Amino acid sequence: MELVTFSLLNGAVYGLLLFMLSSGLTLIFSLMGVLNFAHASLFMLGAYFSWQVGRWIGFVPALVVAPLICGLVGAAIERFGLRQVHRQGHVAEILFTFGLSYVIAELVIMAWGRNPIENRVPAMIDFAAFRLFGTTFPFYKVLMTAISVGMFAFLYLAFKRTRLGLVIQAALTHPQMVSALGHDVPRLFVLVFAIGSALAGLAGVIGGFALMTEPNMAANLGPIVFVVVVVGGLGSISGAFYASMLIGILQTFAVALDYSTLDLLRNFDVTVARASPLYEVLAIKLAQAAPILPYLLLVVMLIVRPRGLLGTRDT
Repeated sequence: MELVTFSLLNGAVYGLLLFMLSSGLTLIFSLMGVLNFAHASLFMLGAYFSWQVGRWIGFVPALVVAPLICGLVGAAIERFGLRQVHRQGHVAEILFTFGLSYVIAELVIMAWGRNPIENRVPAMIDFAAFRLFGTTFPFYKVLMTAISVGMFAFLYLAFKRTRLGLVIQAALTHPQMVSALGHDVPRLFVLVFAIGSALAGLAGVIGGFALMTEPNMAANLGPIVFVVVVVGGLGSISGAFYASMLIGILQTFAVALDYSTLDLLRNFDVTVARASPLYEVLAIKLAQAAPILPYLLLVVMLIVRPRGLLGTRDT
């Protein structure tokens, strides 16, 4: 019971972290049609900026300042880069953001070095939130959960229930009509990209504690984020939330279960000889296969339901 409970808790926390990171990417794609390959790099910048600002003026100001800086970086990327590249089509956008991710990684190495930084949980949030089965659960994970849920509520209400959100969505499909009504469409797109980048930065502030803050963290997390977005459905905030939770819990349980197919077969009195060509494959532990489970889920989803869980367009 203890294993199941803590696996669910840790899986939910990891899933919510994935949602924090994927929500900004989903927002940008759903409202602008841009698949930003540099999004995970903004998450990495959020982790580094929060660590640096936290050393100067403390964690609480860093929780606000770091996402704002990432939002400004995102606004500059859209205004001075993507806006020019957009005229060349989606392939040019993808290549631009893909190259930008490498540029940001090299800039991070130049500024903070190649080695991981000591991004520890601040003392003000480094305490036990509650005790369960004799084991404590850290408060910073509860804070991560609260921020993730608040982020989901903000995105849903702001872009589904407000006039500004409706205007932004209309600008994607009917920009000329929206412009004729007196709205500055390019400024709206800058705003959307800035908000999405700020959300990635906020995820980096919290996620930097849970993960190792180093120059490769964007490359390590980037593929998982795209799995979440595709499985949830391109452009669906709710789909990204469900996919994040599914992948987070699935991976956490897989890591916790140290069983193989051989162990399962033994329960049915089936023995596979070591000389069998399938022995090595059947001996693979579920914990060893945990890193590839999201990608297997992606392949199955693309075969069974290419639009994802709640998507409205084909991937």
